Amino acid sequence: MMDMDSIYREQANAVFKYLMTLCYEEDTAQELTQETFYQAVKSAEKYDGSCKVSTWLCQIAKHLWYQELDRRKRKGTSQLDENLVSPKAALEEELCIREEKMELFRKVHVLEETAKEVVLLRLTGEFSFREIGDIFGKNENWARVTFYRAKQKLVKG
Repeated sequence: MMDMDSIYREQANAVFKYLMTLCYEEDTAQELTQETFYQAVKSAEKYDGSCKVSTWLCQIAKHLWYQELDRRKRKGTSQLDENLVSPKAALEEELCIREEKMELFRKVHVLEETAKEVVLLRLTGEFSFREIGDIFGKNENWARVTFYRAKQKLVKG
């Protein structure tokens, strides 16, 4: 049996962010995130392990989003924008990209602390090298070199 509490703690934010990319509505994404985990608990015995838990949860979330779109369409309560529903290929590509990002962050996590901070500031905070240098009390070149060396370590594995 899967430990749904730990899965929820580890995956809830990722499922929420995924739903936000589909619906662009925070309240709806929160509601569907909760419903996703409810459905996952109900069907946990059906999970066969052929894909990552995160992929399985995002599949559930996607189907719940489609159900929500159908419900809205039937009720006529919302103007449906054709851009809200991504084609299947785009969704699969988003999942692959997300999994690649997660793998990258796992690798970043084992870097030396300063290198890890520089990489995270650059990639997630989108700080310039000058800003990163300022944060550490160093110059722009130091930030560039530190980022480059960290990147080389990530490539080597």
